[in-house]
Amino acid sequence: MYVANDWQDYEIMDTGNGEKLERWGDVILRRPDPQIIWPIADEDRNWREVHGHYHRSSSGGGQWEMKKQIPDRWTISYDRLKFYIHPTNFKHTGLFPEQAANWRWMMDKIAGAGRPIQVLNLFAYTGGATVAAASAGASVVHVDAAKGMVQWAKENLALSGLADRPVRFITDDVFKFVQREQRRGNRYDAIIMDPPSYGRGPGGEMWKLETSLYPFVESCLSILSDKPLFFLINSYTTGISPTVLNNMLSMTVKKRYGGKISAGELGLPITRSGLHLPCGILGRWEE
Repeated sequence: MYVANDWQDYEIMDTGNGEKLERWGDVILRRPDPQIIWPIADEDRNWREVHGHYHRSSSGGGQWEMKKQIPDRWTISYDRLKFYIHPTNFKHTGLFPEQAANWRWMMDKIAGAGRPIQVLNLFAYTGGATVAAASAGASVVHVDAAKGMVQWAKENLALSGLADRPVRFITDDVFKFVQREQRRGNRYDAIIMDPPSYGRGPGGEMWKLETSLYPFVESCLSILSDKPLFFLINSYTTGISPTVLNNMLSMTVKKRYGGKISAGELGLPITRSGLHLPCGILGRWEE
């Protein structure tokens, strides 16, 4: 497991009964998590006196119950990076803290490359990986289909004092963008992707990770440079194992470039129990 265990502004305080108790800076939130199938050892005042509690609806979705007044958004830091946090109506807060394990890895890879690195971040969300890569000295192209998420990423970059870095923000369908980059002959030294389980393209094209991911990864080979630095796939799709990502990268990137692959779970430490909460999987190829 790749554990993001060096946070100061974020903490999973406790878990149980399908929920996690989290500290985001000075704000305490209680949110559901389907991986937590064990009971709460002691539902003490920390569980009861939260700022916000997200309740799932039996009909799907859910809503926040705010018990204490909090800002519409606030800032947390990871190392020299800063991010805006905002509880959304679909449970998320705009940041996946477990991804810090990947940020640290890619920052070290970019800083140690000894050459200019061009990074392509696909399905890039609010730009955690974009900010991390830019802070390490890379040029970044950030692509996401959601205009609001791209704007949030721009604000995170500026918040981290990196607004002057060579980052292009593009609101577009990632598949169409990769096809255009192929035609334009543009190349990247590193590709990051965090594809959804399901989705639809601008023309109604159906994306299903199990059937669409391999051909998409294969298509990305044509926009890698002659000497790529890394290729990172994240997944939160239930039922996909790290070995699947390992095999996929072996059959595509490693087959062409050699190098090595590592794959496994992403996780976060749980303060009260000392255990780790699994939060997704990754597959990494590196030169």
